[in-house]
Amino acid sequence: MTKWSVVACDQFTSQPEYWAELESTVGGAPSTLRLMLPEAYLASRDQLAEAEKINAAMYDYLERGIFREIKYSYIYVERTLASGIIRRGLVGVLDLEEYDYSKTSASPIRATEGTVEERLPPRVQVRRGAPLEMPHIMVFIDDADDTVIGPLTAASSLPRLYDFPLSMGGGSIRGYQVSGAWVNTVDRAIEGLCNADALRARYGSAAPAIFAMGDGNHSLATAKKCWEELKPTLTPAERETHPARFGMVELVNIHDGAITFEPIHKVVFDTDPADFIAEAKAFWAKESKAEGAAHSMTLAVGGERCTIEVRGLAIGQLIGRAEDFCQQYAAAHGGYVDYIHNDDTALEMGARAHCAAVLLPRMEKGELFPSIISAGPFPKKSFSIGHAEDKRYYLECRKIK
Repeated sequence: MTKWSVVACDQFTSQPEYWAELESTVGGAPSTLRLMLPEAYLASRDQLAEAEKINAAMYDYLERGIFREIKYSYIYVERTLASGIIRRGLVGVLDLEEYDYSKTSASPIRATEGTVEERLPPRVQVRRGAPLEMPHIMVFIDDADDTVIGPLTAASSLPRLYDFPLSMGGGSIRGYQVSGAWVNTVDRAIEGLCNADALRARYGSAAPAIFAMGDGNHSLATAKKCWEELKPTLTPAERETHPARFGMVELVNIHDGAITFEPIHKVVFDTDPADFIAEAKAFWAKESKAEGAAHSMTLAVGGERCTIEVRGLAIGQLIGRAEDFCQQYAAAHGGYVDYIHNDDTALEMGARAHCAAVLLPRMEKGELFPSIISAGPFPKKSFSIGHAEDKRYYLECRKIK
């Protein structure tokens, strides 16, 4: 199982050495590494050929009988992070008819960050021909009383499905089958979160986001696009129950003690960084207001670091303007922008020749639901749930054909 389960494809995009080491670790064993394309390889591999290889591997694994099928169940997950903290979640499916990732969405399931349309085609290419889905999607619920997942934590009778260490510093994971009467208990708790009076009291609106994307929004957006393509070919009756109408996710309570929001930093690669700090200071001097909350950013170029304080911008606005500055700088001085999760990694990359880094501040998790309800999704690549190693690992698969 350690070789089977690997980290999400959108991690370590500028660190091909990570994926090379993982390839060596997995070897020829059955692995979810064969069922996805790491984004680190998007520019260097033929995406159509990779999609065909992935689909063939899925059919091969199905034919070889390496899966155990779990029916009519949720899966309760305990993920022990490298720090030793346990993050608890619930694997199930969401109805894609109730999901809209547009900026103006008022649907119950919403994106928390802007969806980058150009990131979808490689994923759509894989999913169109895939008999399985294998998402790394994590979706938040705002459950202050811990009514959905909390009761499962104390349940000693749940059958254990898996328990093993994860590869490449990912900690370990345990999964338990939630079936029978426990399914009804979970369903009632989720229905309680959808109560109109409770929603109005919490947010001032009876139609806010009930499920907010924590991670893997592009995977769910891919599922939505593929479902919209497929739907016209089905009869009304088929549309009601077709497995592709639903997307498998892991629900996590935003109030879980293991949930921390880490900033996603911006690094400009292959550029001339000589004027980066001077231009950044001038840019933010124009953006900053005389009053309002202050946020601090760190700039790193070669061996030089400096801190810039910006006032009067909400953190989502700050992140959006930081993206604008980096893209403008790359357009003027050459290079491209990539998104780096760990502070130390971003600082190290900013110190490299022909690179410059902007380290962004951390967002408080209590801002998430109110912000997307009032102002829509955050800018793309605004935050990460923990460090790259803490991301959801591919593990469970689900038939969609």
